[in-house]
Amino acid sequence: MLTTSPGGTPPTGTVTTPPATGLTTPTTGLPAAGRAPDRPNTTGAQEALTLLTELARRDSPAAEEQRRLTPEVAAALVDAGFPRHFVPARWGGRAGTFAGLLAEASAVAEACAATGWCAALFAAHGRLAAYLPEQGRRELWADGPDVRIAASVVPPQGRASEVAGGWRLDGEWRTASGVDHAEWVLLASWTRGPDGDREHRIFAVPRAELTVRDTWDPVGLRGSGSNSVTGEGIVVPAHRSFPLSALLSPLPDAARCHRVPYPMVAGLIFAMPVLGAARAALAAWTDECGAGASGRPGRSLLLAGTSARIHAAGLLLECAADRADRGAVTPLSVAENRRDAATAAALCRDAVDELFHASGLRGQSAHSRVQRAWRDVTTAAGHGALDVETAAGAYLEAALADRGDR
Repeated sequence: MLTTSPGGTPPTGTVTTPPATGLTTPTTGLPAAGRAPDRPNTTGAQEALTLLTELARRDSPAAEEQRRLTPEVAAALVDAGFPRHFVPARWGGRAGTFAGLLAEASAVAEACAATGWCAALFAAHGRLAAYLPEQGRRELWADGPDVRIAASVVPPQGRASEVAGGWRLDGEWRTASGVDHAEWVLLASWTRGPDGDREHRIFAVPRAELTVRDTWDPVGLRGSGSNSVTGEGIVVPAHRSFPLSALLSPLPDAARCHRVPYPMVAGLIFAMPVLGAARAALAAWTDECGAGASGRPGRSLLLAGTSARIHAAGLLLECAADRADRGAVTPLSVAENRRDAATAAALCRDAVDELFHASGLRGQSAHSRVQRAWRDVTTAAGHGALDVETAAGAYLEAALADRGDR
Protein backbone atom coordinates (compact mmCIF):
# COMPACT_ATOMS: atom_id res chain seq x y z
CA MET A 1 0.00 0.00 0.00
CA LEU A 2 2.92 2.33 0.52
CA THR A 3 4.89 2.03 -2.69
CA THR A 4 2.52 3.48 -5.21
CA SER A 5 3.68 2.15 -8.54
CA PRO A 6 5.68 -0.74 -9.92
CA GLY A 7 8.68 1.16 -11.15
CA GLY A 8 9.95 4.06 -13.21
CA THR A 9 11.91 4.97 -16.31
CA PRO A 10 14.51 7.60 -17.12
CA PRO A 11 12.99 11.10 -17.35
CA THR A 12 11.70 12.05 -20.76
CA GLY A 13 10.61 15.63 -20.10
CA THR A 14 8.65 17.89 -17.81
CA VAL A 15 4.94 18.57 -17.92
CA THR A 16 2.97 20.75 -15.54
CA THR A 17 -0.75 20.00 -15.57
CA PRO A 18 -3.57 21.13 -13.30
CA PRO A 19 -5.55 18.50 -11.40
CA ALA A 20 -8.35 17.09 -13.53
CA THR A 21 -11.91 17.61 -12.40
CA GLY A 22 -15.30 16.36 -13.52
CA LEU A 23 -18.69 17.99 -13.99
CA THR A 24 -21.50 17.87 -11.47
CA THR A 25 -24.81 17.35 -13.24
CA PRO A 26 -26.50 13.93 -13.37
CA THR A 27 -25.79 11.46 -16.14
CA THR A 28 -27.79 8.52 -17.33
CA GLY A 29 -25.48 6.81 -19.79
CA LEU A 30 -22.04 6.51 -21.32
CA PRO A 31 -20.77 9.93 -22.41
CA ALA A 32 -19.37 10.53 -25.85
CA ALA A 33 -15.64 10.10 -26.22
CA GLY A 34 -13.76 13.24 -25.23
CA ARG A 35 -16.47 14.57 -22.92
CA ALA A 36 -16.16 14.26 -19.15
CA PRO A 37 -19.01 12.26 -17.60
CA ASP A 38 -21.40 14.24 -15.45
CA ARG A 39 -21.32 13.39 -11.76
CA PRO A 40 -24.27 11.12 -10.92
CA ASN A 41 -26.22 12.61 -8.02
CA THR A 42 -29.11 10.16 -7.94
CA THR A 43 -27.85 6.93 -9.43
CA GLY A 44 -26.73 4.24 -7.02
CA ALA A 45 -23.28 2.96 -6.28
CA GLN A 46 -23.64 -0.02 -8.59
CA GLU A 47 -24.70 2.17 -11.51
CA ALA A 48 -21.66 4.41 -10.95
CA LEU A 49 -19.37 1.38 -10.84
CA THR A 50 -20.92 0.02 -14.02
CA LEU A 51 -20.42 3.34 -15.78
CA LEU A 52 -16.80 3.48 -14.64
CA THR A 53 -16.19 -0.02 -15.96
CA GLU A 54 -17.71 0.85 -19.32
CA LEU A 55 -15.67 4.03 -19.56
CA ALA A 56 -12.48 2.25 -18.50
CA ARG A 57 -12.96 -0.40 -21.18
CA ARG A 58 -13.76 2.20 -23.83
CA ASP A 59 -10.84 4.48 -22.96
CA SER A 60 -8.30 1.76 -22.29
CA PRO A 61 -6.54 2.21 -25.67
CA ALA A 62 -6.33 5.96 -25.12
CA ALA A 63 -4.90 5.49 -21.63
CA GLU A 64 -2.33 3.07 -23.05
CA GLU A 65 -1.29 5.56 -25.72
CA GLN A 66 -1.29 8.67 -23.51
CA ARG A 67 0.27 6.86 -20.51
CA ARG A 68 -2.34 8.24 -18.14
CA LEU A 69 -6.05 7.85 -17.51
CA THR A 70 -8.42 10.01 -19.50
CA PRO A 71 -10.14 12.84 -17.61
CA GLU A 72 -13.47 11.04 -18.09
CA VAL A 73 -12.25 7.91 -16.37
CA ALA A 74 -10.53 9.89 -13.61
CA ALA A 75 -13.82 11.67 -12.88
CA ALA A 76 -15.75 8.39 -12.97
CA LEU A 77 -13.37 6.93 -10.35
CA VAL A 78 -14.59 9.66 -8.02
CA ASP A 79 -18.22 9.01 -8.90
CA ALA A 80 -17.75 5.32 -8.11
CA GLY A 81 -16.48 6.22 -4.63
CA PHE A 82 -12.89 4.98 -4.71
CA PRO A 83 -11.18 8.07 -3.19
CA ARG A 84 -13.68 8.09 -0.30
CA HIS A 85 -13.62 4.33 0.28
CA PHE A 86 -11.39 4.40 3.38
CA VAL A 87 -11.96 8.04 4.39
CA PRO A 88 -13.29 8.10 7.99
CA ALA A 89 -17.04 8.60 8.36
CA ARG A 90 -16.37 11.77 10.35
CA TRP A 91 -15.09 13.39 7.15
CA GLY A 92 -17.92 12.03 5.01
CA GLY A 93 -16.20 8.86 3.81
CA ARG A 94 -17.27 5.23 3.72
CA ALA A 95 -14.71 3.81 6.15
CA GLY A 96 -15.23 0.78 3.92
CA THR A 97 -14.12 -2.82 3.93
CA PHE A 98 -11.22 -4.54 2.22
CA ALA A 99 -13.59 -7.16 0.83
CA GLY A 100 -15.65 -4.42 -0.80
CA LEU A 101 -12.58 -2.81 -2.33
CA LEU A 102 -11.35 -6.20 -3.60
CA ALA A 103 -14.63 -6.85 -5.41
CA GLU A 104 -14.83 -3.38 -6.95
CA ALA A 105 -11.19 -2.75 -7.84
CA SER A 106 -10.72 -6.18 -9.41
CA ALA A 107 -13.89 -5.69 -11.46
CA VAL A 108 -12.57 -2.36 -12.77
CA ALA A 109 -9.16 -3.91 -13.50
CA GLU A 110 -10.88 -6.58 -15.57
CA ALA A 111 -11.96 -3.77 -17.89
CA CYS A 112 -8.66 -1.84 -17.68
CA ALA A 113 -5.78 -2.85 -15.42
CA ALA A 114 -4.40 0.69 -15.16
CA THR A 115 -7.78 2.04 -14.07
CA GLY A 116 -8.15 -0.73 -11.50
CA TRP A 117 -4.64 0.03 -10.25
CA CYS A 118 -5.44 3.72 -9.74
CA ALA A 119 -8.82 2.85 -8.19
CA ALA A 120 -7.20 0.65 -5.55
CA LEU A 121 -4.47 3.20 -4.82
CA PHE A 122 -6.76 6.23 -4.60
CA ALA A 123 -8.67 4.26 -1.97
CA ALA A 124 -5.50 3.17 -0.18
CA HIS A 125 -4.09 6.68 -0.04
CA GLY A 126 -7.24 7.96 1.63
CA ARG A 127 -6.54 5.40 4.33
CA LEU A 128 -2.97 6.69 4.72
CA ALA A 129 -4.14 10.29 4.93
CA ALA A 130 -6.39 9.38 7.86
CA TYR A 131 -3.21 9.22 9.97
CA LEU A 132 -2.56 12.95 9.54
CA PRO A 133 -3.07 15.14 12.60
CA GLU A 134 -6.56 16.60 13.04
CA GLN A 135 -5.85 19.92 11.35
CA GLY A 136 -4.21 18.22 8.40
CA ARG A 137 -7.24 16.01 7.81
CA ARG A 138 -9.49 19.04 8.07
CA GLU A 139 -7.52 20.81 5.34
CA LEU A 140 -7.35 17.80 3.05
CA TRP A 141 -11.07 16.94 3.25
CA ALA A 142 -12.36 20.51 3.73
CA ASP A 143 -14.60 20.23 0.66
CA GLY A 144 -15.62 16.60 1.16
CA PRO A 145 -14.14 13.10 0.98
CA ASP A 146 -13.88 12.79 -2.81
CA VAL A 147 -10.23 13.83 -2.96
CA ARG A 148 -7.91 11.96 -5.30
CA ILE A 149 -4.61 11.45 -3.49
CA ALA A 150 -1.47 10.20 -5.25
CA ALA A 151 1.56 9.06 -3.29
CA SER A 152 5.27 8.33 -3.49
CA VAL A 153 6.23 7.23 -0.02
CA VAL A 154 8.41 4.11 -0.33
CA PRO A 155 11.31 4.44 -0.59
CA PRO A 156 11.87 7.91 0.93
CA GLN A 157 13.05 10.35 -1.70
CA GLY A 158 13.80 14.04 -2.03
CA ARG A 159 15.06 16.06 0.92
CA ALA A 160 13.25 17.27 4.02
CA SER A 161 14.68 19.97 6.28
CA GLU A 162 13.06 21.01 9.52
CA VAL A 163 11.99 24.67 9.60
CA ALA A 164 9.95 26.74 12.03
CA GLY A 165 6.49 25.18 12.27
CA GLY A 166 7.11 22.33 9.87
CA TRP A 167 9.33 21.08 7.07
CA ARG A 168 10.85 22.24 3.79
CA LEU A 169 10.82 19.78 0.89
CA ASP A 170 13.13 19.84 -2.12
CA GLY A 171 13.87 17.35 -4.88
CA GLU A 172 12.13 14.64 -6.87
CA TRP A 173 9.80 11.79 -5.94
CA ARG A 174 9.26 9.07 -8.52
CA THR A 175 6.33 6.89 -9.53
CA ALA A 176 3.21 8.52 -8.11
CA SER A 177 0.36 6.65 -9.79
CA GLY A 178 -2.53 8.78 -11.03
CA VAL A 179 -0.77 12.00 -10.10
CA ASP A 180 -1.97 13.89 -13.20
CA HIS A 181 -5.51 13.65 -11.81
CA ALA A 182 -4.72 14.09 -8.10
CA GLU A 183 -5.60 17.03 -5.87
CA TRP A 184 -3.08 16.06 -3.16
CA VAL A 185 0.12 14.02 -3.06
CA LEU A 186 1.68 12.14 -0.15
CA LEU A 187 5.48 12.28 -0.28
CA ALA A 188 8.12 10.79 2.01
CA SER A 189 11.68 11.70 2.91
CA TRP A 190 14.18 10.82 5.59
CA THR A 191 14.20 13.16 8.60
CA ARG A 192 15.60 13.09 12.12
CA GLY A 193 13.29 12.01 14.92
CA PRO A 194 13.16 13.49 18.45
CA ASP A 195 15.88 11.09 19.59
CA GLY A 196 18.15 11.96 16.67
CA ASP A 197 17.56 8.70 14.81
CA ARG A 198 16.71 8.68 11.14
CA GLU A 199 12.93 8.75 10.62
CA HIS A 200 10.83 7.91 7.56
CA ARG A 201 8.30 10.74 7.44
CA ILE A 202 5.24 11.31 5.21
CA PHE A 203 4.06 14.76 4.05
CA ALA A 204 0.76 15.85 2.47
CA VAL A 205 1.28 18.42 -0.30
CA PRO A 206 -1.32 20.08 -2.56
CA ARG A 207 -0.82 18.84 -6.08
CA ALA A 208 -0.81 22.44 -7.34
CA GLU A 209 2.47 23.10 -5.47
CA LEU A 210 4.29 20.35 -7.40
CA THR A 211 5.48 19.89 -10.97
CA VAL A 212 4.69 16.59 -12.69
CA ARG A 213 7.52 15.16 -14.78
CA ASP A 214 6.58 12.90 -17.67
CA THR A 215 8.77 9.94 -16.71
CA TRP A 216 6.34 6.97 -16.95
CA ASP A 217 6.96 4.87 -20.08
CA PRO A 218 6.80 1.21 -18.97
CA VAL A 219 5.87 -2.06 -20.65
CA GLY A 220 2.70 -2.62 -18.64
CA LEU A 221 0.22 -0.53 -16.63
CA ARG A 222 1.03 2.25 -19.05
CA GLY A 223 -2.23 4.04 -18.38
CA SER A 224 -1.56 4.38 -14.65
CA GLY A 225 0.34 7.63 -15.23
CA SER A 226 2.87 6.82 -12.51
CA ASN A 227 4.91 9.93 -13.19
CA SER A 228 7.40 11.75 -11.00
CA VAL A 229 6.87 15.00 -9.13
CA THR A 230 9.36 17.69 -8.20
CA GLY A 231 9.31 20.64 -5.87
CA GLU A 232 11.69 23.24 -4.50
CA GLY A 233 11.26 25.14 -1.26
CA ILE A 234 7.85 23.65 -0.46
CA VAL A 235 6.94 24.35 3.16
CA VAL A 236 4.72 21.73 4.77
CA PRO A 237 3.28 22.64 8.18
CA ALA A 238 3.73 20.11 10.96
CA HIS A 239 0.03 19.26 10.97
CA ARG A 240 0.36 17.86 7.45
CA SER A 241 2.99 15.29 8.36
CA PHE A 242 3.37 12.06 10.31
CA PRO A 243 6.02 9.34 10.68
CA LEU A 244 5.64 6.11 8.74
CA SER A 245 5.79 4.20 12.02
CA ALA A 246 2.32 5.56 12.86
CA LEU A 247 0.90 3.14 10.30
CA LEU A 248 1.87 0.22 12.51
CA SER A 249 -0.56 1.27 15.24
CA PRO A 250 -4.37 1.43 15.09
CA LEU A 251 -6.07 4.80 15.05
CA PRO A 252 -7.92 5.28 18.36
CA ASP A 253 -11.73 4.93 18.26
CA ALA A 254 -11.60 4.30 14.52
CA ALA A 255 -13.41 1.99 12.11
CA ARG A 256 -11.96 -1.46 11.52
CA CYS A 257 -10.18 -0.40 8.32
CA HIS A 258 -8.03 1.97 10.40
CA ARG A 259 -7.24 -0.57 13.11
CA VAL A 260 -5.12 -2.95 11.04
CA PRO A 261 -1.39 -2.35 10.45
CA TYR A 262 -0.32 -1.54 6.93
CA PRO A 263 1.76 -4.74 6.42
CA MET A 264 -1.48 -6.71 6.80
CA VAL A 265 -3.13 -5.00 3.81
CA ALA A 266 -0.35 -3.57 1.62
CA GLY A 267 0.10 -6.65 -0.55
CA LEU A 268 -3.65 -7.26 -0.63
CA ILE A 269 -4.35 -3.86 -2.16
CA PHE A 270 -1.68 -4.20 -4.84
CA ALA A 271 -2.88 -7.73 -5.68
CA MET A 272 -6.46 -6.58 -6.37
CA PRO A 273 -5.81 -5.21 -9.87
CA VAL A 274 -3.55 -8.18 -10.65
CA LEU A 275 -6.51 -10.50 -10.09
CA GLY A 276 -8.81 -8.46 -12.32
CA ALA A 277 -6.24 -8.26 -15.11
CA ALA A 278 -5.64 -12.02 -14.91
CA ARG A 279 -9.36 -12.65 -15.26
CA ALA A 280 -9.32 -10.39 -18.31
CA ALA A 281 -6.45 -12.40 -19.79
CA LEU A 282 -8.38 -15.64 -19.29
CA ALA A 283 -11.47 -14.22 -20.99
CA ALA A 284 -9.39 -12.78 -23.83
CA TRP A 285 -7.55 -16.06 -24.44
CA THR A 286 -10.85 -17.94 -24.54
CA ASP A 287 -12.19 -15.47 -27.08
CA GLU A 288 -9.06 -15.27 -29.22
CA CYS A 289 -7.72 -18.82 -29.02
CA GLY A 290 -10.29 -21.01 -27.32
CA ALA A 291 -12.31 -21.94 -30.40
CA GLY A 292 -9.55 -24.25 -31.56
CA ALA A 293 -9.07 -25.87 -28.15
CA SER A 294 -11.95 -28.32 -28.37
CA GLY A 295 -10.69 -31.84 -28.83
CA ARG A 296 -7.09 -30.82 -28.16
CA PRO A 297 -6.02 -32.19 -24.75
CA GLY A 298 -3.11 -29.79 -24.38
CA ARG A 299 -5.32 -26.77 -24.89
CA SER A 300 -8.10 -28.05 -22.65
CA LEU A 301 -5.61 -28.77 -19.88
CA LEU A 302 -4.14 -25.30 -20.33
CA LEU A 303 -7.50 -23.60 -20.00
CA ALA A 304 -8.56 -25.72 -17.04
CA GLY A 305 -5.26 -25.29 -15.23
CA THR A 306 -4.89 -21.55 -15.71
CA SER A 307 -8.52 -20.85 -14.83
CA ALA A 308 -8.14 -22.91 -11.65
CA ARG A 309 -5.03 -20.98 -10.61
CA ILE A 310 -6.71 -17.64 -11.18
CA HIS A 311 -9.77 -18.86 -9.28
CA ALA A 312 -7.49 -20.00 -6.43
CA ALA A 313 -5.85 -16.57 -6.39
CA GLY A 314 -9.27 -14.99 -5.96
CA LEU A 315 -10.06 -17.27 -3.02
CA LEU A 316 -6.74 -16.42 -1.36
CA LEU A 317 -7.43 -12.69 -1.67
CA GLU A 318 -10.99 -13.08 -0.40
CA CYS A 319 -9.62 -14.86 2.66
CA ALA A 320 -7.00 -12.14 3.17
CA ALA A 321 -9.66 -9.44 2.89
CA ASP A 322 -11.84 -11.24 5.42
CA ARG A 323 -8.91 -11.44 7.86
CA ALA A 324 -8.32 -7.72 7.44
CA ASP A 325 -12.01 -6.93 7.92
CA ARG A 326 -12.89 -9.30 10.75
CA GLY A 327 -10.00 -11.50 11.88
CA ALA A 328 -7.72 -11.26 14.88
CA VAL A 329 -4.74 -8.99 14.25
CA THR A 330 -1.67 -10.96 15.29
CA PRO A 331 1.87 -11.24 13.89
CA LEU A 332 0.85 -14.55 12.34
CA SER A 333 -2.32 -13.21 10.69
CA VAL A 334 -0.37 -10.27 9.29
CA ALA A 335 2.19 -12.69 7.84
CA GLU A 336 -0.57 -14.91 6.47
CA ASN A 337 -2.03 -11.98 4.59
CA ARG A 338 1.35 -11.07 3.16
CA ARG A 339 1.88 -14.72 2.13
CA ASP A 340 -1.54 -15.04 0.52
CA ALA A 341 -1.37 -11.76 -1.41
CA ALA A 342 2.08 -12.53 -2.82
CA THR A 343 1.07 -16.10 -3.67
CA ALA A 344 -2.13 -14.94 -5.35
CA ALA A 345 -0.21 -12.47 -7.51
CA ALA A 346 2.32 -15.18 -8.45
CA LEU A 347 -0.48 -17.59 -9.40
CA CYS A 348 -2.02 -14.93 -11.63
CA ARG A 349 1.31 -14.00 -13.19
CA ASP A 350 2.25 -17.59 -13.98
CA ALA A 351 -1.19 -18.43 -15.36
CA VAL A 352 -1.25 -15.38 -17.63
CA ASP A 353 2.31 -16.04 -18.75
CA GLU A 354 1.26 -19.52 -19.81
CA LEU A 355 -1.79 -18.19 -21.64
CA PHE A 356 0.29 -15.62 -23.49
CA HIS A 357 2.89 -18.14 -24.62
CA ALA A 358 0.13 -20.47 -25.78
CA SER A 359 -1.56 -17.76 -27.84
CA GLY A 360 0.85 -18.16 -30.72
CA LEU A 361 0.85 -15.61 -33.50
CA ARG A 362 -2.40 -14.09 -32.25
CA GLY A 363 -0.64 -12.97 -29.09
CA GLN A 364 2.00 -11.10 -31.08
CA SER A 365 -0.56 -8.76 -32.55
CA ALA A 366 -0.52 -5.22 -31.21
CA HIS A 367 -4.28 -5.55 -30.82
CA SER A 368 -4.20 -8.77 -28.78
CA ARG A 369 -6.01 -8.42 -25.47
CA VAL A 370 -4.04 -11.40 -24.19
CA GLN A 371 -0.77 -9.59 -24.84
CA ARG A 372 -2.03 -6.42 -23.18
CA ALA A 373 -3.16 -8.33 -20.10
CA TRP A 374 0.16 -10.21 -20.00
CA ARG A 375 2.10 -6.94 -19.95
CA ASP A 376 -0.14 -5.47 -17.27
CA VAL A 377 -0.10 -8.52 -15.01
CA THR A 378 3.66 -9.00 -15.36
CA THR A 379 4.29 -5.38 -14.41
CA ALA A 380 1.81 -5.24 -11.54
CA ALA A 381 2.84 -8.58 -10.04
CA GLY A 382 6.45 -7.37 -9.97
CA HIS A 383 5.63 -4.76 -7.34
CA GLY A 384 7.80 -4.94 -4.24
CA ALA A 385 4.81 -5.40 -1.95
CA LEU A 386 4.09 -8.69 -3.74
CA ASP A 387 7.57 -10.18 -3.52
CA VAL A 388 7.10 -13.87 -2.70
CA GLU A 389 10.48 -14.40 -1.07
CA THR A 390 10.05 -11.45 1.30
CA ALA A 391 6.55 -12.59 2.23
CA ALA A 392 7.77 -16.15 2.77
CA GLY A 393 10.51 -14.98 5.10
CA ALA A 394 8.05 -12.96 7.15
CA TYR A 395 5.67 -15.92 7.33
CA LEU A 396 8.41 -18.31 8.47
CA GLU A 397 9.46 -15.93 11.24
CA ALA A 398 5.88 -15.40 12.43
CA ALA A 399 4.98 -19.10 12.23
CA LEU A 400 8.01 -20.15 14.27
CA ALA A 401 7.35 -17.44 16.86
CA ASP A 402 3.71 -18.51 17.11
CA ARG A 403 4.69 -22.14 17.77
CA GLY A 404 7.23 -21.02 20.32
CA ASP A 405 4.56 -19.08 22.20
CA ARG A 406 2.33 -22.12 22.62
